[in-house]
Amino acid sequence: MELRNIDPKAYRRRVNQVSIGFVGALAVLSVSLGALSIALFGQPAPVAGESTGNFHLNVMGVLLALALCSAVFAGMKDKPFMADVMYVWQLKQLHNRIYRKQKAIETAAEAGDAAALSIMEFYHRSRALVYRLDNNTLTLSEVAREQNRIAALVEQHQVALPPFEVSLLDRF
Repeated sequence: MELRNIDPKAYRRRVNQVSIGFVGALAVLSVSLGALSIALFGQPAPVAGESTGNFHLNVMGVLLALALCSAVFAGMKDKPFMADVMYVWQLKQLHNRIYRKQKAIETAAEAGDAAALSIMEFYHRSRALVYRLDNNTLTLSEVAREQNRIAALVEQHQVALPPFEVSLLDRF
């Protein structure tokens, strides 16, 4: 997986648009589908102020709205508008995968394993990219220290790093 240059302002604008659209659609559809299901299948209120017992219909409206919004989102994920948002989402998933194996990868990197060093080098470069896109500048100095540490290990072990591929993770 190659790192791409992404305009942070455009990325944040698109993420905000997608988030607001998803939350807004979920809210409107939840209320609408809940009200529709109560109108079709609900129990009338026996006495003013008492529970109607339609809670399950409201929950069903929320679940239907969530399923509908998820289906729309799944259909939109391949559109050009969503390309950068989906790319960063995939990077974040890859970060989680590397993080879960980080202890084993770090141990191999300390021993000079080229694949482990390549994974860690990519991990920290991609973290820096995501942090800049998400405007998370507080942790960039920590990432820079880690990048320097990995560069020092590469220099110490005099290793030529292979290009990063997701399949390298299967070794750990």
